[in-house]
Amino acid sequence: MRRIAVLALAGGLIALIGDQAANGFQAPEFKDLFNGRDLTGWVNVNTAEDTWKVKDGVLVCSGQPIGVMRSEKQYENFILHIEWMHMEPGGNSGVFLWSGARPDPRNRLPDGVEVQMLELEWPNLHKVDGKTPPLAYVHGELFGVGGVKTIPDNPRGERSMSIENRCKGRGEWNTYDVVAVDGVIKLAVNGKFVNGIRGSTQKKGYLCLESEGAEIHFRNIRILELPPGVTSPDQAAPPLD
Repeated sequence: MRRIAVLALAGGLIALIGDQAANGFQAPEFKDLFNGRDLTGWVNVNTAEDTWKVKDGVLVCSGQPIGVMRSEKQYENFILHIEWMHMEPGGNSGVFLWSGARPDPRNRLPDGVEVQMLELEWPNLHKVDGKTPPLAYVHGELFGVGGVKTIPDNPRGERSMSIENRCKGRGEWNTYDVVAVDGVIKLAVNGKFVNGIRGSTQKKGYLCLESEGAEIHFRNIRILELPPGVTSPDQAAPPLD
C-alpha cells in the first residue's frame, strides 16, 4: 500500500504539471538552492561565521556550534534533492522542512519536520544478545520537532523510521529525494522510497540545514516548487524579515 501511495502521489504531480503546460502555464523546474560558489540564498541563523563554507564546489559544515542556516524564502509544496556525506563516525545532521527557523535557546534548533542524516558508525549502538539493534535506520528518520506534530508511516514512538537501511557510511555520498505536499512527506534514500509521514501540523516554512557537532558536506541541493495547497495561517510558519 505504501508503494502504491507513493506512485499515486508521483503520478498526480506529473499529471498536474502536464495539465499546466497544456494550458499555457510554465511547468515547474528544478532550481539550485546551492550555487557551488558561495552561500547566496541562505541566511546564517545562529551558527558561527566559519561554520559554513564552500570548498571545491561543496558546501562544508564544520558541525560547530550546534545550530542552523535557513533558506531565504519559505516553501510549501516541493520536491527537494540533496546529497550529503558525513566525515566523522557517528556524525549527526539533518534538514528541517516547513520550519519557522527560530531556534529554541535550550537546544539551538528550530521547529519543523526533520529529515535525519546520521552516519552508520553510531558509537552508542551497543549490541543486545550479540546483535546490533536496528537503530542505524534513523539515518532516514522523519519526525516533527518544536511542537510540530506528524503521523508516522513506520512508527518508532512519535518518529517514522526507514523500512530499509540504504545509507552509506562516512566518506561516501548519500542522496535524499524528498516529496513534500500538503503535510505529507515521502523520502527516498539513494534511489528508493523507504519512509514517510503525513498530517504535519505545519506545512509551509523555511528549509534549514543543521550543524550538530560533526563535519558534514552537502552538494547538488535543488528544489522543484509545486503549486500551493489550501494552507491556513496556523499551518504556516510566520515569515521572517
